[in-house]
Amino acid sequence: KTFGLRSLPGCVKLHLLKSDFIFKLIRNVASVTPWSAPIIWEGTFDPILIDSIYKQQNLTRATTVFSAEQHYFVGFRVHYYLFTDQPESVPEVKMGENRSLTVRKVQSFKRWQDISMSRMEQLEKLIENELASEADYIFCLDIDTEFYGRWGVETLGRLVGVIHPWLFDAPRDRFTYERRPESQAYIPAGEGDYYYAGAAFGGSLEDVHHLTKTCREKLHIDAANSIEVVWQEESHLNKYFLLNKPSKLLSPEYMWRDINESAAQIKVIRFSNVAKNYAECVAFRAWGAVGGLVPCSRVSPQSLY
Repeated sequence: KTFGLRSLPGCVKLHLLKSDFIFKLIRNVASVTPWSAPIIWEGTFDPILIDSIYKQQNLTRATTVFSAEQHYFVGFRVHYYLFTDQPESVPEVKMGENRSLTVRKVQSFKRWQDISMSRMEQLEKLIENELASEADYIFCLDIDTEFYGRWGVETLGRLVGVIHPWLFDAPRDRFTYERRPESQAYIPAGEGDYYYAGAAFGGSLEDVHHLTKTCREKLHIDAANSIEVVWQEESHLNKYFLLNKPSKLLSPEYMWRDINESAAQIKVIRFSNVAKNYAECVAFRAWGAVGGLVPCSRVSPQSLY
């Protein structure tokens, strides 16, 4: 549990239970938000120290994606949930100690937009029906991705958003928020803090449940009014984070894109979307829904494991 933040010369101290954890300030990038939430970049945390703090808490994380066991919460208990309309296509995978995988069948959709918009409802139901007594934290990650570096307990927080890799250094007037006032996701020009990626978010079960429930309700209101927002659930996620500030932000290191050009601010790429071939949408539709909401990927089932 996070009890609070206070500023110190050259650092921000996050009080974590009875232990103190130092997030260092680094040059050339913002490492704290205007509301004093830390932004996690390479060089802002000590992985050995923070791992030792969280291992004392005996936590369990649930994640709605399955990718590389070499980088994701190594040394901690993790339960992966893979949502697909073709569970029979998922190969058998040998999991490590304290790691488990559950494959869930979900409805098929012809459009990736419909798959994307179903994410919030699937997550809401998963938390309500299964995770209340099983997990401490949950992350939802797109499946058309690869892990390249550490994703560890430095990412844990009450409510966690990831800064979008295309817009992390763009002025606010370029953020692709939903601009139609009749939509529940509407954000007026001149408002907004960051533009968050819909491909990765997480936090405590309670906070993520409230997020998914709220976004699902807003999506249904828009649908009843024949409104499909510009970026489906990502637009509603950005509206939610505007009104409910994340307690921690992850830098674009945690959600890069293989087609992005390099950026001086990015020292490490930890997790990245692979390039997509939308012509292959039907062939790879099985990898959509909740954990992988952009189903048109060039990756094969074998390369996911």
